[in-house]
Amino acid sequence: MATILLKVKGLKVAYGGIQAVKGVDFEVREGELVSLIGSNGAGKTTTMKAITGTLPINDGDIEYLGKSIRGQGPWDLVKQGLAMVPEGRGVFTRMTILENLHMGAYTNDNKAETLTDIDKVFTIFPRLEERKDQLAGTMSGGEQQMLAMGRALMSHPKVLLLDEPSMGLSPIMVDKIFEVVRDVYAQGVTILLVEQNASRALAIADRGYVMDSGLITMTGDAKTMLSDPKVRAAYLGE
Repeated sequence: MATILLKVKGLKVAYGGIQAVKGVDFEVREGELVSLIGSNGAGKTTTMKAITGTLPINDGDIEYLGKSIRGQGPWDLVKQGLAMVPEGRGVFTRMTILENLHMGAYTNDNKAETLTDIDKVFTIFPRLEERKDQLAGTMSGGEQQMLAMGRALMSHPKVLLLDEPSMGLSPIMVDKIFEVVRDVYAQGVTILLVEQNASRALAIADRGYVMDSGLITMTGDAKTMLSDPKVRAAYLGE
C-alpha cells in the first residue's frame, strides 16, 4: 500500500468566532488525486488553510511525511514539498508572469534548474510564455489560475493542494484547468483538490471525501461516489 503523505487527525478550527471545522479526519497517499467536495461554507477552504499553516488549529493534528506539522508556517512547508494554490489565486499582481514564477522558486538556489523549471511550466502553459513580460494583474482569471498553478509547481511539490481552481472561470477555461490538473497528476504529483464542482472533481480523482458543516460525511472511491444517488442529489443537482 502506498505511503501516507498527508494525514489530518481530529482537526478542529475556529474561524471568525465560528467553529468551521469540527473534528475532521482524512488522508492522502503518495500518487493519489483526492477530491474534497462540499457546498460553499462546508469548511473546505478553512481546512486547507489549517493544513498550510495560515490558520491556527484549535485541536487535532496534521501529519506530513509521518511528522506533525502543526504550528509550522507556509514558508517552512513549501521547503518540505507541500505547496498550495489558494482560492482566489493570490498572484503578485504588480509583477510580471516571469517574476511570479521566479518567486515560486525562492527555495531553490540553483539558477540553472530554475530556468529549466520555468521552461517546463511554459510547456504546460504555453499562454504564459506568450505573455511572460505582462503584469499578472492585467491577466484574465483563467490566466491567473494558470500562473498560480505554475508558480506552485516551481517549488517541486510532493503534495499540491488546489483550492477551488475552477471558481469564477468560463466553461472553456474550466475545461483547460481540469485538463492541466490531470496532466500534473500524470507526472507523479500527489494532489489534494478542493472543489465545489463535484462532478468534475470526482471524475478525475481516485478517492473522494464529502464535507458538510465542518464534518466529513462520506468517503470512498471517487467513481463510486460519482454515481451515488445521495451525492448526485446533494452536489450534482439531480
